[in-house]
Amino acid sequence: MTATIAPLAPSTKPATPETPSAVIDRVSLVLDAFDGPGRLTLAQIVRRTGLPRSSAHRMLERLVQLRWLRRNGRDYELGMRLVELGSLAVHQDRLHKAAIPTLHELHAATGLVVHLAVLEGSDVVYMEKVGNRMAAAIPTRVGGRQSAHCTAVGKAMLAFADESEIDLWDADVLPRRTKYSISTHAQLRSELAKVRSHGIAFDREESLPGFGCVAAPIGDPGEAVAAVSVCGPMNRMMFDQRMVAPLRMAAMGIWRAVEGGPVRVAPTLQPMRPLRGRPSTAAMQLA
Repeated sequence: MTATIAPLAPSTKPATPETPSAVIDRVSLVLDAFDGPGRLTLAQIVRRTGLPRSSAHRMLERLVQLRWLRRNGRDYELGMRLVELGSLAVHQDRLHKAAIPTLHELHAATGLVVHLAVLEGSDVVYMEKVGNRMAAAIPTRVGGRQSAHCTAVGKAMLAFADESEIDLWDADVLPRRTKYSISTHAQLRSELAKVRSHGIAFDREESLPGFGCVAAPIGDPGEAVAAVSVCGPMNRMMFDQRMVAPLRMAAMGIWRAVEGGPVRVAPTLQPMRPLRGRPSTAAMQLA
């Protein structure tokens, strides 16, 4: 007699549900795919996130329902809810609010594009950009990022940052945006030492060919919670006291406004004078 072996019944064990943190991670992956201008197709999002196509599609459709994303035919783009939340976060920020009047005054005084930025890891994140038609020639945007070591605002903050908190020093070679970009740790350390000495940072075509920037740190002596810069074509930039003085006044005015100080000095272009070092902490305390 031949024994008949019954086929195994399919498992009825339910699939393990995703944890809340796993869901958040996947949502973050999808939203991070939209890190630049323009729309993305489902295929592009799958490539950028590494998610299965079916999972990515379900998540995209749910994010569209929540207004976090917007669908246009087969393309997806950031939705109005994210714009609303992002705008609210920026405008509620104390530093941003305190800086706005001074940024516009600095732009009026120099005629150049003005940036306010903070440091996040080894990148700068732009909180504000003020400028006229020249602003379109400089490919920065509010919320956008750039490598800190290639920018004046980045160097102004890196000079006073804790090295242990910045993964920039783990890289063997620093990425270059132009042929003038700093590419070695030795070059960067030398540059940051100058920034600490003078309290000012320069970008001479290091992030964008044909353009330069001058930046000053914002914060108490010896620290930089943010930085402010002026940028423009190299033939209009002044890498001396004429530009340094209004920048220092702007940085000081912003920090006083953040701390609730009553005095605000409008930045003005200065006559050409030698570049002087940043006042020491002791001198600031005696003043």
